[in-house]
Amino acid sequence: MNLKGRNLLSMADISDDEISGLVSDARNIKGNKEIPDLKGKSLGMIFEKPSLRTRVSFTVAMNQMGGSCIDLGKEIGIGSREPFEDVVRVLDRYFDALAMRTYSQERLNELAGIANIPVINALSDQEHPCQALADVLTITEHIGQGGDVELAYVGDANNVAASLAIAVASVGMNSRFIFPRGYTMPESIISEARARAIKSKANFLITSDPASSLSGVNVVYTDVWVSMGQEAQSGQRIADFDGYQIDSVMMSLAAPDAIFMHPMPAHYGEEVPERFLIDYPRSVTFDQAENRLHLQKALEELGFHTQKLDVLGVYEAHKFRFEKK
Repeated sequence: MNLKGRNLLSMADISDDEISGLVSDARNIKGNKEIPDLKGKSLGMIFEKPSLRTRVSFTVAMNQMGGSCIDLGKEIGIGSREPFEDVVRVLDRYFDALAMRTYSQERLNELAGIANIPVINALSDQEHPCQALADVLTITEHIGQGGDVELAYVGDANNVAASLAIAVASVGMNSRFIFPRGYTMPESIISEARARAIKSKANFLITSDPASSLSGVNVVYTDVWVSMGQEAQSGQRIADFDGYQIDSVMMSLAAPDAIFMHPMPAHYGEEVPERFLIDYPRSVTFDQAENRLHLQKALEELGFHTQKLDVLGVYEAHKFRFEKK
């Protein structure tokens, strides 16, 4: 994958083969315990929203690969102490890539339009591509690939659902997205996921009845009903999602070997009961969290070896992984 001049702002920015290649490389890195060499490379992180897994996985990944990662924090005063464009143009001279977590996709797109280095979406109001890529890795490890997978996402049509829909359709996994009436993903996301599902010969369905839609699925996925920035809508959303909580009874409607997934953090008592992520025996949520680290390594590695790759997915990663720069 050549990320020079390219950004990961949306799952739509990378092809089916590139998604498969990233996941394959992450599996190799994880399985072989080999650490790519990114000595001298640096990643800058601009986080306008709270973060645990994304922030820590990016930082640890860069540190373990010999590079550096700086969390710029709010003290740089981006957009307040100094104009947004001025700050970005300065950071562009210091870093090899930038990762941004923001309330607004437009803000992320603005950053990418100014910077001359790759920009990674570390979560926006519209998408969360890093989470979706790590989720494909987790599903592949536990269930398999392509048509072996029958995934049901139950809950809010949020940024996680949007990226997940495109990601699983791209690699041929069958999926059902189950939202309450009045909630759905943007038409651009639906069109992209549907087109990729047709290409990969996967099934892609949007419906509103969780109980009847869980039959036969081997992956059950949910997320919070109230995302960061939606706190004022909390009461209405909780009422709208009545009947959409994933518990042991709901899981019993799925295949006996079905796994449970959640990107975390969970709002216990809402989309899941108390301690469900820990206590449910087929929960793989902490595998999801771990796989963020391995996926981030693959993503950062490929972004910093731009001269070595033309197309992600059509290569053997070990041929370039340890080449010195």
